[in-house]
Amino acid sequence: MRLYDELADWWPLVSPPSEYVEEASEYLRLLRAFETRRVETMLELGSGGGNNASHLKRDLRMTLVEPSDGMRAHSVALNPECEHLPGDMRTVRLGRTFDAVFIHDAIEYMTTEEDLRAALLTAAEHVAPGGVVLVAPDATRETFEPGLTTEGGDEPEVPGRGFRSLRYMMWTLPPTPGESFVETHFGMLLKERDGTVRSIHDVHHNGLHSRATWLRLFDEVGLDARLEVRTLEGTAYDTFVAVRRASGAQ
Repeated sequence: MRLYDELADWWPLVSPPSEYVEEASEYLRLLRAFETRRVETMLELGSGGGNNASHLKRDLRMTLVEPSDGMRAHSVALNPECEHLPGDMRTVRLGRTFDAVFIHDAIEYMTTEEDLRAALLTAAEHVAPGGVVLVAPDATRETFEPGLTTEGGDEPEVPGRGFRSLRYMMWTLPPTPGESFVETHFGMLLKERDGTVRSIHDVHHNGLHSRATWLRLFDEVGLDARLEVRTLEGTAYDTFVAVRRASGAQ
């Protein structure tokens, strides 16, 4: 995916940290509502550019795991007080546990049940017994709607150097019958500081799983999960909050 690789340097124009204030507050609310003891440490899997962490770190000591070097570099600059580690949420093993584990929309790249189970097992193995796992996909199969959005942003202008701008269209197609993912197309226009503009087409596959599948997989890895709702800008999203059983994963 070019957005997180060769285009990672443009990430703040795609998704600025300032847009995550409400979102991070909602995640903290859900976390506190389900904690069985005070949560002080959190592992975030697939932490991207660190936008959620830039707000959650005020209340939690965070360790951030992200496979993309470019995205991790943004987070290091934004969140220098947080621990940053490379790793894939399906396979990473840190050899320690945390009071909570958080996975935001990076979970959407788990396109098969096998991938999704592997990511949830990673979460289960890194959360202490009685700890909380919070997973926030953009959609489940029951709530998914295809559609088109357009966004973007501009860098602050530096006198004598110009500024960069980005505008993008994100087009999510309807699911293909029998598939466990949907296809999302990004059309991006990137204006460089010298005024030249280039276009990029990037294709992402995002997992789409039913609520029943989610809850079954949580149970299989030793997590007692509930389906909750988070509300952002008036829109309701399915969210999973789970507590690790003392017996651990099956």
